[in-house]
Amino acid sequence: MQLRNSSSRYGWVSIFLHWGVALAVFGLFALGLWMVGLDYYSSWRKEAPDLHKSIGLTLFAIMLLRVLWRFISPTPPPLQSYNRMTRLGAKLGHSFLYLSLFAVMIAGYLISTADGVGIPVFGLFEIPALISGLPDQADIAGAIHLYLAWALVILSGLHALAALKHHFIDRDATLARMLGRKA
Repeated sequence: MQLRNSSSRYGWVSIFLHWGVALAVFGLFALGLWMVGLDYYSSWRKEAPDLHKSIGLTLFAIMLLRVLWRFISPTPPPLQSYNRMTRLGAKLGHSFLYLSLFAVMIAGYLISTADGVGIPVFGLFEIPALISGLPDQADIAGAIHLYLAWALVILSGLHALAALKHHFIDRDATLARMLGRKA
């Protein structure tokens, strides 16, 4: 398999970034739902949020890399079989996925830095609190983080269903290309 994207398929870097981000998003969502239900005496009460933040910040860096990679290695063009609405839907869906992913991570950052304290990343280094002390920062960012996380997971699920529809009903190469196969 090739490193870079071609006109007929995605390269292994794009494939790795795509599936890695998908795994991280669903893993962070599950971890987030689980950790908010922890009681005061749970041994994970501090570790789970720290892990969630560390993975979230790592995902932010990976998403920056992913955006950069799209400029270095542009995605394959849409399949010829796509109609105008399919092309528009794909463009809007991908744009919303990217924007909501960055927005949910920025909201998470604002929750964590509301009190002016930086965020340790896996105990290796700390991301400083550049924005803090805004009125109701943690509450507003928390609500945004929650609703965007749900929207992101729902849209990601629809994205997966669309890929399966293309594969099994339309019988086109949409999913095959993201698996590294030729169109």
